[in-house]
Amino acid sequence: MKIKEFKVMTFDIVGTSIDFESGVLNAVRALGGEKAAKATDDEIFEPYLRGRDKFHGRSSYAMKDVYLSLANELGFKNDEATAEAFQLACLRWPAFSDSAQALARLRKNFRLVAMTNADRTAFCSYSDILGNPFHDSVTYDETGCAKPDPQFFAFNMGRQSAHGFKQSEILHVAQSQYHDIGIGKELGYATCWIERRQGMNSFGGTPTPKSLTTPDYHFVSLKQLADAVDAEIAQKTQI
Repeated sequence: MKIKEFKVMTFDIVGTSIDFESGVLNAVRALGGEKAAKATDDEIFEPYLRGRDKFHGRSSYAMKDVYLSLANELGFKNDEATAEAFQLACLRWPAFSDSAQALARLRKNFRLVAMTNADRTAFCSYSDILGNPFHDSVTYDETGCAKPDPQFFAFNMGRQSAHGFKQSEILHVAQSQYHDIGIGKELGYATCWIERRQGMNSFGGTPTPKSLTTPDYHFVSLKQLADAVDAEIAQKTQI
C-alpha cells in the first residue's frame, strides 16, 4: 500500500518528534553537579528508565521524582529545587531539527493525530514547539493508561471512528519499538518506524523491546517520511 493512500497518521511524540534523550541528558548534566556532568549516556539512561518505571504518572509533575530517584542512585545533586528545575526542563525538551517542517508538510495530505504518554500539560508545550500541527490528540491523562497498553490504541480508535475513519486508513508513526511498533503491529495497524537511534548500540532512554518488530515502513527521520510521501504524489502527477 502506498503511504499516500492512508488518510490518518497517528504519531508518538516523545522520542519521535521531540528529542527527549538530549533533553534528559542536558538537564541532568547541567543540574546534577560535577559527577553528573561527567556521566555517560548509558549511566544516566539506565536509572532514568528505572525511575520512570517507578514514577509513571503524569509527566508534568512525575519527572521531579524520576530525577530524585536517578540522583539518589548515582550520587548526583538531589535537593528539591534541583528536582523542580529538572521537571521544568522536561516541559521544554527540544524538537528534532526536522520535526516541525516535516509535520507541516504531512499535514497537507493527512489528518495528524498525536498519541502520547505525556499528559495534556506537557503535550501542549511540545505541540507548541512543533508548530501545533495536529488535528487531534490523545494523552495519558485522558486514557488513564499508557502505551503499550492496547487500551490506549482502543481509546484513540474510538475517537477517530467517530470522525468516520477506519483502522485500515491509519498509519501509526513512532520511534519506540517497545511502546508503539510492536503493539501497533500486534493490533493490526500499519506501522512506520522512525529509527532515530539508527547505528547506536542501545535503546537509550526507551525501554528495550523483547524483540524487534518489522514495520510496514521504515525511516530514520520524519523528513524522510515526508519526502517519501511527496515522491509518491509527484509520481502520480507525472503519470
